[in-house]
Amino acid sequence: MPEIVLLLASPLHRYEGRPSEPPVPFDGDELPASIEIRQGLGIVGDRFFGHRAHRQESVTIMAIESLDGLGPVDAAKTRRNILTRGIDIDSLRGQEFSLDTGDGPFWFRAHRPANPCAWMDTQLAPGAFKALRKRGGMRCEPLSDGTLQLGEATFALRS
Repeated sequence: MPEIVLLLASPLHRYEGRPSEPPVPFDGDELPASIEIRQGLGIVGDRFFGHRAHRQESVTIMAIESLDGLGPVDAAKTRRNILTRGIDIDSLRGQEFSLDTGDGPFWFRAHRPANPCAWMDTQLAPGAFKALRKRGGMRCEPLSDGTLQLGEATFALRS
């Protein structure tokens, strides 16, 4: 069964400057057990929430399987909002899909790839930037309001 293995809601864009510099520190909880998402706005508490420029890409979703082959890595350092297991996220471009973790289906539209940046080589593993090309997940638009939680999830495509 598909599952949600990581949720990230960060008020800061921590990868600023050059990858040779350390990320911007944060002394809060960026990895909640659940997140609230609002249609057309994004994740409540996240740095892209309510920004017009990010309306169609306010939520980034990635399959944790994309990290296979990189060795032991901290998946949170991808800075993706939702990491799933058992769903081919990178194949969803242009499609509408739902995730349901028990509170009813929550709908997204996958717009464009979430391409990796050079920070991946310093934060995940050497070579991660290249390895994650075409496997970095999708930038998605939330089409409904809801809450997602860690754990088992039901996945569906809109026909």
